[in-house]
Parts: sequence; C-alpha cells; structure tokens
Amino acid sequence: MVHPTKAMPSLKPIAPNTTGEKKIYLLKPRGFCAGVVRAIDVVKIALDLYGPPVYVRKEIVHNKHVVDELRELGAIFVEELAEVPSGARAIFSAHGVSPAVRQEARERNLAIIDATCPLVTKVHLEAVKFAKEGHTIILIGHKNHDEVIGTLGEAPSKMILVESVEDVDALNLPDPTRVAYLTQTTLSLDETTDIVARLEQRFPMIRGPKSQDICYATENRQMAVKGVAQFCDLLLVVGSSNSSNSKRLVEVGQNYAVKSFLVNDWSEVDRGWLEGIKSVGVTAGASAPEHLVENIVGALESHGFGNMEEVEMVEEDVRFSLPPELTNQRPPLLSITR
Repeated sequence: MVHPTKAMPSLKPIAPNTTGEKKIYLLKPRGFCAGVVRAIDVVKIALDLYGPPVYVRKEIVHNKHVVDELRELGAIFVEELAEVPSGARAIFSAHGVSPAVRQEARERNLAIIDATCPLVTKVHLEAVKFAKEGHTIILIGHKNHDEVIGTLGEAPSKMILVESVEDVDALNLPDPTRVAYLTQTTLSLDETTDIVARLEQRFPMIRGPKSQDICYATENRQMAVKGVAQFCDLLLVVGSSNSSNSKRLVEVGQNYAVKSFLVNDWSEVDRGWLEGIKSVGVTAGASAPEHLVENIVGALESHGFGNMEEVEMVEEDVRFSLPPELTNQRPPLLSITR
C-alpha cells in the first residue's frame, strides 16, 4: 500500500486553470540530471579525443533517443565486455557495474572510462562498508535493473533484494541484529518509505545510509509531479520504457488519481488521451532530452493548449566531476544548467 507524501511548495504560487482555456503545466526541474549529463559527455568527449569506435557496455543512460544519437556519432553499444575487442576502449554506463565486470575488463586489457553516476558509486561504497562490518544488506530495488545488478555484485553473499513490503515480511535473516539497508537511486519515494518503515518494524536495530540513496533528481521530479497533480487532468512523462525514474513519475501521477502516461516522444501520444482534457502536466525523466519535451509542448499547442505555465518546484544546479580518465583532457566540472 503506497501512502503518497505531501509535495514541496513551488517557488511561486501555481495558477489554477479557472478560465476553461486549455493549459499546459510544464514542470521544472525535468529531464537530464547531472549524472546523465556527465555520462553523455563522457561518451562524446571520448569519441572526440580518441575517435570511433568507442564501445559502451549497456545503454549509457536509459533513453532510446540518446543512445541512437551517440550510435550515429560512432559509439558501439554492447551487452557484455566479451563483445569488445581485446585492448579496445570501453565505457561503463551511468548505472554502474559489479567488481566481476571490472575484473573482466582488466583481464581483457581494456582501456576503461567509468561513467558510473557518483550517486550510484555512493551506494556501492556503502554496500562494501556494511558487508565488511558483517551486516546482512537489504537492497530495495527492482530485479534485473542494471543499477541493481551492479550493486548486488559488491557483496552477493551478503545482500538480499526486496521489491515490496511483502518481500520484507518474507525475510528470514541469520542475525536480525546485524542488518542494514540500501536503495536503488531511482525508486518511488512513497513506496520506499513504506518498505523502510516495515524493515524498521521487523528489525529495530537496522542501519541505513547516512543520507538517502534515492538521488536528488529522482526526488525533485517526483515532488514536482505531486505539486502540480491537483491542477492536472492528464500527465505526460517523456522517457523510455526501461527508465526506472521515468516509470516512477507515471506511478506518482497515478497515485494522485491523474491519468498518466509514459511516452518516448510525441509520436506515442494517443490523441484520444486529449479528449475532454483542460489541463496537461508535462515532465521528463532524468535521461530524456529537452528537445523531446519542446516537441510535445509544440504539438499540444497546435491541439489548442494555448496557455502554458512553467512550474518550478526547486532550483537545481548540481555538478559532477568528469571521471579521472578524462580530467586531464577537459575542464573538470560539467553543469546540468545549460
């Protein structure tokens, strides 16, 4: 059972749509987070410095349009390192990898550039710390997600994946007094709160991360949906179907009784969704390019949604350093505000 939490207030009052005119609420922040900007720029910089081909293990970020663009520039996307020629240059995606994958890269003499999001790396380091301290680690996340697979690989014999409160109820741990929990960075805040609460009920001595693992961008985008939900008849979330944080935005809208859909771009918008709709909220997952949002807004305007209000919930200006393999080649800080 998900219990929606209260949204943060917007930076300025949101104007209800009382005129009857068709309106767009364009949410901010939306789209690329700092980790996604960093990962995409890593691929582009590597292609510029070394020329194609540059191999990328898995999708660099979970967005079809981004992957297609980088493929056209010369990036070659592979599922596993076995597909990369020995001694070639390869990039780890933003979702992170297990120690076993890093070892395989060393054995195959690959020149690795690590584009793992620093916030994912934080979770990996926490897993290693808790494992060394002898804790059983409960990882809250989605099975088979690339980020979860990499995190589980840090301590496979000491980590258990749970996806729901029911999974927590089924746990039978060897020492209930030495338990810790971590989370995937792109989860629903509401669902995670319920799962953590149940863990704390069952294991009163459980330890958690010093600061939450759900990333700032995931939280900000979910809170923006909550903030505008009462004003919207329809929510369109731009993102790919394998994007965890994008799917969570749809779920947040649905939890607030808003008809909500995930679309890669305008071509996936069913025109029937717009029938009888007066107010549409538009946002984008953390790996969705802004031009896709702009195209949807333009298309909505052509369908009579002539009034648009950008709703900003929180100012976002986060910067991450480039990976060390590139810091001597380019300025060290990349900003998402551009």
